[in-house]
Amino acid sequence: MSPSAWSLHSTLEKDTISIGDLPLSRVLVIKDANYPWLLLVPRRPDAVEIIDLNEIEQAQLTAEINRVARALKEITKPDKLNIAALGNVVPQLHVHIIARRTTDAAWPRPVWGAVPPLAHDPQEVEAFIAALRRKIWLS
Repeated sequence: MSPSAWSLHSTLEKDTISIGDLPLSRVLVIKDANYPWLLLVPRRPDAVEIIDLNEIEQAQLTAEINRVARALKEITKPDKLNIAALGNVVPQLHVHIIARRTTDAAWPRPVWGAVPPLAHDPQEVEAFIAALRRKIWLS
């Protein structure tokens, strides 16, 4: 199938704000202000696992993870970055990049289900997205 047949999983669509598209992946912000939390979703239909991408796409995904993680680290100055591709609830391949602080609501546990999602302040999330776009070359 061509990449044009790709669409974002409905759960990810509902739970995120789109930042834009890198060569392979859509970059999204999770709607939870408890953590600076991004997703990369490769725009490849039927990709569930990283191994479903060909080797060139895997290398591109790695480069995009690195670019976005470095930008997130520079902007948020976290104590730790968590990077994971789980997909236990949403089968569409997606990579979480989460800036963690020792003072965050879930530390040191995983963020999933630790506390209810906190709505973003509209102005703060727009400033965060603008900074990310500049850092990852989407502006």
